[in-house]
Amino acid sequence: MKTPTTMSTLTFILFVIFACSWEAFAHKHEDFLECLSHGFENSNNSISNVVYTPKNSSYSSILRFSTRNLRFISESTPKPLVIITPTHELQVLPVIRCAKENDVQIRTRSGGHDYEGLSYVSQVRFVVLDLINLDEISVDAEQKVAWVGSGANIGSLYYRIAEKSPTLGFPAGLCPTIGTGGHFSGGGEGTLMRKYGLSADNVIDARIMDVNGRILDRKSMGEDLFWAIRGGGGASFGVILAWKVQLVDVPERVTVFTIQKTLEQNATQLVHRWQYIAHKFDKNLFLRIILDRVPYNNSQDGRNITISAKFNSLFLGGVDQLVPLMQESFPELGLVREDCTEMSWIQSVLYFEGAPINTPEMLLNKTKTNIRYFRGKSDYVQTPIPEYGLEGIWDFFYEAGAEQGALVLNPYGGRMAEISESTIPFPHRVGNLYNIQHLVFWREENVQRSDMYASWIRRVYDYMTPYVSSSPRAAHINYRDLDIGVNNNEGKISYADASIWGIKYFKNNFDRLVQVKTKVDPGNFFRYEQSIPTLHKGN
Repeated sequence: MKTPTTMSTLTFILFVIFACSWEAFAHKHEDFLECLSHGFENSNNSISNVVYTPKNSSYSSILRFSTRNLRFISESTPKPLVIITPTHELQVLPVIRCAKENDVQIRTRSGGHDYEGLSYVSQVRFVVLDLINLDEISVDAEQKVAWVGSGANIGSLYYRIAEKSPTLGFPAGLCPTIGTGGHFSGGGEGTLMRKYGLSADNVIDARIMDVNGRILDRKSMGEDLFWAIRGGGGASFGVILAWKVQLVDVPERVTVFTIQKTLEQNATQLVHRWQYIAHKFDKNLFLRIILDRVPYNNSQDGRNITISAKFNSLFLGGVDQLVPLMQESFPELGLVREDCTEMSWIQSVLYFEGAPINTPEMLLNKTKTNIRYFRGKSDYVQTPIPEYGLEGIWDFFYEAGAEQGALVLNPYGGRMAEISESTIPFPHRVGNLYNIQHLVFWREENVQRSDMYASWIRRVYDYMTPYVSSSPRAAHINYRDLDIGVNNNEGKISYADASIWGIKYFKNNFDRLVQVKTKVDPGNFFRYEQSIPTLHKGN
């Protein structure tokens, strides 16, 4: 047993250690700001309008603006020393230089949609480089290309394309406030992927600032680095400033529909059948499923809820083409003309967002509404889940933790199955019937209930083990999951530890990513909790 004297001595020692650590921490903070100030002076730029410290009245609002998950806004959430919001590319250079000189890590944020908040949260000393103002978009409709800044949201890109042409589009995600910087560098799925592949499959050039402060394009960075940033997670390799993308053709009129079926309306059988055919549909047809629970007044067991399967679709063509196609390919769903609505492609973007289809200007808004607490995971399915396997999933939806739970099933096939696994780092191609997003949302800040929701999604994920891909159990890098493998806040983990999650995200492409990383950033400066490691010892 420790004596009072021993306890007092221990308390004093801990106090001294803490005080010294805090003093060193504060000293580093001031050194970084001083360095940054000189850096901006040398480049004839003003620091006052783009650098925010906790002393600034607008610091909290800037930090929260692109925070898309309420899990990461509590008082106990670690905060950045500084937030920098550059208005042009050259203002990124002193941030990199000063961070290197002062042993401060950079977290690069473009839209803030990352599932684990890794672009604005960390347990280490860090700054946030928020690219929200690097959002210029230039569309050349004649050449069918566009340059888009990493801080631009995909909704703005869609809007600017539609401004120039009603028959051009771009394959990317469904949520308009997603930033292009992280979305494209992780792959970028959306309703056009069965026709045209991922966002990253349609990137033809990029501008990146490397660890030495050089701004490189495709030619100067070389094909290895250009390969790595299109699906390999760009923040491991530098600061991606802008992308050049190949635009794609869309018809003047597309067709959408959403059909909801409950268990009492044979949802189990319809989901089971969908697994066998959705990846074989015409490339112009994207038909996903959203599984959740809904109120039900006629339940026999008194639970007053049932399971819903929403069949949610975009068809690149008119209703006269779609109805006979569905009657031939998926007659069990019972689609009729009255279920369908024709509209322009840009209106379909609004439809999938759940917004009024005649308000395209809302796509320019970077403010995301209905922000909630959430957790997410991902899986890939290569063999149809049997009906009894689906019924086991339904059991989870009757639990309290599933109040706002959902599984989103996105079909693959089409163009996704035609592109080689090694063309870009994103490897999930032929052989995958569909991927699954496991999601759970909640609204109140309550530790006990938060733990309940976290437990729910982890148990669903565990239950799915026999029914999803294996060796490895694959995962999507854009649905980042820190439950996978060994993580280290410093980003200094061994190749062996990193390979646990690296192979799940990238499969056989992981080793090539490590080689590229070792070549372009041998000191492992650009690192975070699941960044690509180098081959050097101690990383």
